[in-house]
Amino acid sequence: MGSKQKPDKETLLKLAEAFTSQSEKNYIQAETNPDKNYLGMKIFEKPILAVAAADDPLFQELLFPQAIGAHFLPPEKWLPGARSVLSFFLPMTERVKKSNTADKELPSLEWLYARIEGQQFIDALSAYLRDKIREAGYRAVSPSLDERFQFNIAAPNSPIPRYSSNWSERHVAYVCGLGTFGQHTCLITELGTAGRFFSIVTDLELEPTKRRYSSLHEYCSKCGVCLTNCPAGALSYGGKSNLACAAFMRGTGLFFKPRYGCGKCQTGLPCESCIPKRAS
Repeated sequence: MGSKQKPDKETLLKLAEAFTSQSEKNYIQAETNPDKNYLGMKIFEKPILAVAAADDPLFQELLFPQAIGAHFLPPEKWLPGARSVLSFFLPMTERVKKSNTADKELPSLEWLYARIEGQQFIDALSAYLRDKIREAGYRAVSPSLDERFQFNIAAPNSPIPRYSSNWSERHVAYVCGLGTFGQHTCLITELGTAGRFFSIVTDLELEPTKRRYSSLHEYCSKCGVCLTNCPAGALSYGGKSNLACAAFMRGTGLFFKPRYGCGKCQTGLPCESCIPKRAS
């Protein structure tokens, strides 16, 4: 991508697809897992992309306490003069998803690799695309990789409330048009909910994606499978107990050290790999 060529959404998506297919980080390597049963396992399939204008009014609504809160930093705070926000969703491979349905209590090793090594790949992809935009002569920031990014799990005196952050990939994806929330509080995209998100804020002006929904939970069929799947009992129709979820995740960290995870609210569901059909 030359320095004088203005990249468009299609170009950026193709770059992301090629990186996903070719990067060694998207495949389990010997240095992280000597077990031959997992060597070479692919973590993510090709991503999808949606774009929002940086001044979309929905970003300001995320400052409300019933959304994220006043600690959320809108795009302009990350990059003064921002014009666009790009949100990517990478679905897990079928092997990763299927493996996590075998045991009802514990996560599969495939899922744990996708959770930890998979995040390392996402960070690499996010930095790669950010740098490509910069090489084309535009400014770009990956909030989750920025030194200003803050996430609070348990610190009592943090300006960020517990179990929250100043940039939410799920909420940003919702604004960009990738999907809506489910009872599990995950985001349901056209490729389902089993996957990961990342985003980039840039002064490159791109055509916004038209949101195909008008409400927060439009894609959720409210089947309740995620509620019964949750081994921590953290989910109910009344919401999610972050405390119970975090306690269970810590337990998996003790059992599977140095990895941790769960994902039972993302696999074995009607919304695992698609937008579910509503009961008639």
